[in-house]
Amino acid sequence: MHFEKLHGAGNDYIFVDCLDNEVQDMSALAKRMSDRHFGVGGDGVVFLYPSEVADVKMRMFNADGSEGAMCGNALRCIGRILSGRSTKNEYTVETNSGIRTVLVGKSADTFTVDMGKPQLLSRINAPMDGFNLRFTHVSVGNPHCVILVDDVLNADMTVAAQLQTYSIFTGGVNVEFVQRTGDGLRVRVYERGSGETLSCGTGACAAVVACVKMGLLPRGECVSVHLLGGVLTVNYSENIYLTGKAEKVYEGDYYDKVHFCDRWCSKRTG
Repeated sequence: MHFEKLHGAGNDYIFVDCLDNEVQDMSALAKRMSDRHFGVGGDGVVFLYPSEVADVKMRMFNADGSEGAMCGNALRCIGRILSGRSTKNEYTVETNSGIRTVLVGKSADTFTVDMGKPQLLSRINAPMDGFNLRFTHVSVGNPHCVILVDDVLNADMTVAAQLQTYSIFTGGVNVEFVQRTGDGLRVRVYERGSGETLSCGTGACAAVVACVKMGLLPRGECVSVHLLGGVLTVNYSENIYLTGKAEKVYEGDYYDKVHFCDRWCSKRTG
């Protein structure tokens, strides 16, 4: 099975083109391929399919095999893949949260995604282990919980794990610890299904939207979001625009022992 591995600010995904590969159990395969010791290694796997309404359709699975609705960093990486196949200036991608547009930047590895409008914006108080945690709930095609802190490097990441079971997040939640600085935002991310990652595109968007809502940032200006894996730029006016690099790491062929053994056994017994 041929694959490509790309990353956006360190948020790395394995991309499988399902035009040429037959995939029966995407969840199980994503879990095996994402393993950094026994597989290819990544925060998840993105399967690309033909689409009747867009240039391509994506299905994204996290490292634990759970399916995500969409992913900002993966969308930019898809733009990088598609731009190697044609000379268009923009591409449309069908996701489980609707169609997103990826714009090709001035440099070969920079792309901007129109992430659409945020939803479900609210401020919530949640009792957690004897203290009252205050956070902002934002949906950017997937759910986010934004927590403002004084120092992201000292943020208690165990809180993010506890929030996965909080009653309003029935399917888990992505958690962002956000620090306001003079040159933008500092953000650490805990992604549902993957744990702490070096960056998250939708998380960067959620952080900016939450800070605009709290009056900490002006609306309609480009904001530099500094994550552990690099810097992304977010502009939240009516829609949210996410800009950053999408870099190819390598490509190769994956030999899936489980898939091979299943097919071999079925032929032997059939």
